[in-house]
Amino acid sequence: MQNNEPQSPGAAAQGQPEQQPDGSGELERLKARVAELEASNAELRETVLREKAELENQRRRLHRDLEQARRFANEKLLNDLLPVYDGLEMGLQSEGGDAAAVREGLALTLKSLLKVGESNGLVQIDPLGQPLDPERHHAVSMVEAPGQAPGTVVSVLQKGYVLNERLLRPALVAVAKD
Repeated sequence: MQNNEPQSPGAAAQGQPEQQPDGSGELERLKARVAELEASNAELRETVLREKAELENQRRRLHRDLEQARRFANEKLLNDLLPVYDGLEMGLQSEGGDAAAVREGLALTLKSLLKVGESNGLVQIDPLGQPLDPERHHAVSMVEAPGQAPGTVVSVLQKGYVLNERLLRPALVAVAKD
């Protein structure tokens, strides 16, 4: 935009550029501003591309880490189970043992297995003698049970399990009739 009004002699002294009659000063200023904006635009574009590449790299790393976590999530549990496997294999390889020794070996193996379960957050539900809890017990039969309060668990057909405070399997029980 060109101002056709003559400038006062004090305009240049006040910091305002002096207008040249052909407008080339304004054109140079605009060219410099365009070059400055183009450089800024190129810099911003470069930053966006770097950020986009970094985001993509993070996404790939996250995907890889999640895949690794999925593949090896049970590693600790399975490592804890190896002694139980070893105990069962040794029991199967033994020859000519008496029934009491085999039973004792099975009891020790079960104890070892239960210990592994507990160390990984597994808790047995054994509700014998307790009132029926429909959230943790599944009643499969009702039986006459003199001396037992109605609704009391009188036998456990299959133990239930809780994993880290979440029901994994309810206990199958028989309860006393009314």
